[in-house]
Amino acid sequence: MRLALTARHLIHAGRTPAEAYASLARRTGDPLRSARAVCAALDIPAADTTRRLDDCYDALLANPRPDSEADTGELLEALGVFDVPKTLDARDLAIVELFLTAIDAMGGIRAGHQHGLARWFTTGNLTAAYLSLAAAQPLPRTGDPAHYWTTLVTAGELLASAPTPDPRIKPALTHCRTRATQATTP
Repeated sequence: MRLALTARHLIHAGRTPAEAYASLARRTGDPLRSARAVCAALDIPAADTTRRLDDCYDALLANPRPDSEADTGELLEALGVFDVPKTLDARDLAIVELFLTAIDAMGGIRAGHQHGLARWFTTGNLTAAYLSLAAAQPLPRTGDPAHYWTTLVTAGELLASAPTPDPRIKPALTHCRTRATQATTP
């Protein structure tokens, strides 16, 4: 618990979770305990912390290289280990469901893109997820462009209905509407 308090202090003092991890790991020589402490400081539930760290333990934490704490912290952060989950309301969940439908209609997705989307869903950054999907293209042979774009139009309309929507939503929604019209017009 003392290590988690130190991590919390470092984060409140302006250190990123990756920097807090590196500092703790250098001090303790225990990468797993240090990563757990940062997760605890961020109030990430214990079960979620265990799952996240189990996924990367062998590759990053089991046999640390000397002086690699900063690099390991950055990798843990990039992998989403330190992502603070946001509780999504019914509207947010409906938007995520539309995104998942669009991803299916895409006909295939790169692993990195899918990872980024999963992180945005976890953290509740639905605007970033929408902009990313609006900039993507369904695959010509395996995708369903009409379904992809019309689903993104519906998701964009929900995002735009927020009391103060992100100003980037409107142009992306216009783009999706144009693409939906092109995809459904013979």
